[in-house]
Amino acid sequence: MKGDDNQPAAAIAAVSPPGSDKHHDQDDDVEVGKPASSHDAAGAGESTRRGLKSRHAQMIALGGSIGTGLFVGSGQGLKMGGPALLLACYAIITLLLYGVATGVGEMSAYLPVRGAGVAYYGQRFVSPSLGFTLGWLYWYIFSLGIAGEITITTIVLQYWPSPVPTAAWYTLIAVVIVACNLFPVAVYGEAEFCFASTKVVAILGLLLLTTVLFFGGGPAEPLYFSNWTRPGPVNTYLLEGGAGYLCAFVGTLTFSVYAFIFAPEMLVATAGEMQSPRRNMPKATKRYFYRLVLFYLLGVFAIGILVRSDNAGLLSPGNTAAASPWALGIKAAGIPVLDSIINAVIVLSAWSTGNSFLYIASRALYSLALSGHAPRIFARCTKHGIPLYATALSACFAALAYMNLGSTGSVVFNWLVNIVNTGAFQSWICCCFIYVRFYKATELQNVTVASGQLPYRSRFQPYAAWISGVVFFVLLLLNGFKVFVKGQWDTPTFITSYIGIVIFALLYFGHKFTIGRNDPWMAPLHEIDLHSGMEDVMAAELPPPPPIKWYQVWRILFE
Repeated sequence: MKGDDNQPAAAIAAVSPPGSDKHHDQDDDVEVGKPASSHDAAGAGESTRRGLKSRHAQMIALGGSIGTGLFVGSGQGLKMGGPALLLACYAIITLLLYGVATGVGEMSAYLPVRGAGVAYYGQRFVSPSLGFTLGWLYWYIFSLGIAGEITITTIVLQYWPSPVPTAAWYTLIAVVIVACNLFPVAVYGEAEFCFASTKVVAILGLLLLTTVLFFGGGPAEPLYFSNWTRPGPVNTYLLEGGAGYLCAFVGTLTFSVYAFIFAPEMLVATAGEMQSPRRNMPKATKRYFYRLVLFYLLGVFAIGILVRSDNAGLLSPGNTAAASPWALGIKAAGIPVLDSIINAVIVLSAWSTGNSFLYIASRALYSLALSGHAPRIFARCTKHGIPLYATALSACFAALAYMNLGSTGSVVFNWLVNIVNTGAFQSWICCCFIYVRFYKATELQNVTVASGQLPYRSRFQPYAAWISGVVFFVLLLLNGFKVFVKGQWDTPTFITSYIGIVIFALLYFGHKFTIGRNDPWMAPLHEIDLHSGMEDVMAAELPPPPPIKWYQVWRILFE
């Protein structure tokens, strides 16, 4: 697996595009302008470039854990289930993702191939057909995510009255997103660094503000848990009584997934760009969990304190001008102007996320083309290393945002959430399955921590992977449960909730019965390749740094 001749089936290029397996450690402010791969005889014009600095990667990884799912989408979860159910559902998803993250973190710590994502490990540890399917899954889901972020941006913009037509906003936002992705990657890195920093500062400031308002530091009375008692900690949804509470729980749980989409996969994608990944990846996995607790669990807990679950401004189907629950809570607390400032930050956050989705989608398609799973034209790059054709095709999905002109924006957003959530469930199920295969192969081939070959083994594995995989499979089937409730049938909701399963099956079996017809359904455990490329990985390891002192504990969140 040395060199660039064995590209991943379709690695998610969350931080930088795929390239050589060898690690070139960079100083924090040293920018590398060399091509990221050397596949093509045409040279640099046929490859992306490594223009991201390590400070970009660190802040983008941190800011990437804070998106519109938390800033805006959490409002629909609050309206659906109430503050207690919202907090409980976020806690459940966090625990389930811990099972996914520790599994994929273990694989990427053992074999941190540059540019490799979950699709690569699926191809290597299970079958080429699974790697092919996951590669295309990531491309079309991230491409659809662009339309979702444009939609949510325009919904939030309607918080302020404006004579500008909705279609004009769609066009303007899409043009800015595409334009940013046509600049060299160093420009993209600087832009994302700034916006990720803004999101981190904003969420920390909002948590501090919530604490102040909780104890009565604002112009109004102390909040305490008043919004938990009026209208109550738990709501009913679709039905009344116990069935209504059950529907609220399932609906809130499935919808809440949007806030976490592909977070563990992003973690894996950074392994190949990390210094001494066999030592640092286990730390990164733990810190990922800490970030979820700090930003997500504390975030939704604060939202439940700030705003009532029956606030008419919360995002919900049929609401044409929803606002962030943070902005609504601040407005209800009587603090002037700040609600508009927060809403503006959230608009920038949504635009930033859409920008990232286009970047990742284009690099995923570029990687597919390099590996021969997509037309070769999508591997062509400009002299600045921009995969122009891959970016153009991925950007076409932004046009789906214009569906809002025929339907309410929040309805279209829910359709896109359904599709994206289906893809997330499928990806996480595959992550768990791939890890279980990896776990069994390492045990059979005696690649263990005791033998000194495996960097670490999570104490809860493989049981956590089994539990997470089974629960996510159940949630995949329940993603569109609403349409099966009496009187709630809606054809678009049904299609968007389950069409992803059909697409996954068509991709997998289409590849299996054509290109992969001679491949086994699953690689035998004793034949799974656990050693190719290991020499390069071990050569890239650096001596361990001095231990962190007590006053440097904050670094566990920002590194």
